[in-house]
Amino acid sequence: MTDDSFQTARKLYVEELTVLARISSPALIEAFATVPRERFVGPGPWHIHGPTGDWSTRETDPRQIYRDVLISLDASKRINNGQPSLWASHLDRLCVGRNDHVLHLGCGTGYYTAILAELVGPEGKVTAIEIDAAIADRARIALSLWPQVTVIHADGSIGPFEPVDDLVVSAGATHPPASWLAAIKPGGKLLFPLTPERDAGVMAHLVRVNANTFKARLVYGVDFIPFHGARSPVASRQLAQALDRDRGESVRSLRCDAHPIDGTCWLHSDGWCFSMRDPAPA
Repeated sequence: MTDDSFQTARKLYVEELTVLARISSPALIEAFATVPRERFVGPGPWHIHGPTGDWSTRETDPRQIYRDVLISLDASKRINNGQPSLWASHLDRLCVGRNDHVLHLGCGTGYYTAILAELVGPEGKVTAIEIDAAIADRARIALSLWPQVTVIHADGSIGPFEPVDDLVVSAGATHPPASWLAAIKPGGKLLFPLTPERDAGVMAHLVRVNANTFKARLVYGVDFIPFHGARSPVASRQLAQALDRDRGESVRSLRCDAHPIDGTCWLHSDGWCFSMRDPAPA
């Protein structure tokens, strides 16, 4: 493998993501072009989950992993490196700012943590939490090039957390835990997969408007491993029923104020409610 052929592979990878994810942020494009994916997936050969099925590379050539595919990290636990185009699309919408403080829960080996670190820059801060001790150790080593990142081995469903500008979650929850909502600064953002027990879920984009209200948008069509501390069988069943109605297209806000169930409640529970009402003003 020549340096030229490797750089060509990375360039084509970024061009593919830019088209597939419709990335508009130059900073995000540069982050995907800068972060070496091979640093986070271990030595090859690699087991690939692609659109036409699963397969393994025959070689250890890192050009093999510069494509929009899932790369297995621990097949026994269904842990993979994540779909680049999916994360590119949602991180583009998240609009992480320079010098932001980001909390990344379920960071895995840290590939998207490194992307976030590139976005916040050297004066920003990324706190990455991973519940699997072995994977947290791998992340700590892989992320050593980014001094603005701190990796913690812990259960990311349990707070309290420092107030952050952006909170990104990389495993599926059935509901927004109170510890996550409490960590979001005024004007801050929360991105997390909202997933039932079976079938596809949605990616939830939340922006804090005031103490009790978030602007909310649910984007259908995601599948994630479960975030075990942020799941409830009751919430899962209710979420599945709500998704069957309209896939979350009518949701406009997340309400945290106490109120009775009414016709504007898309998914209502104690302490939170995904609502079809426009968010209350700040």
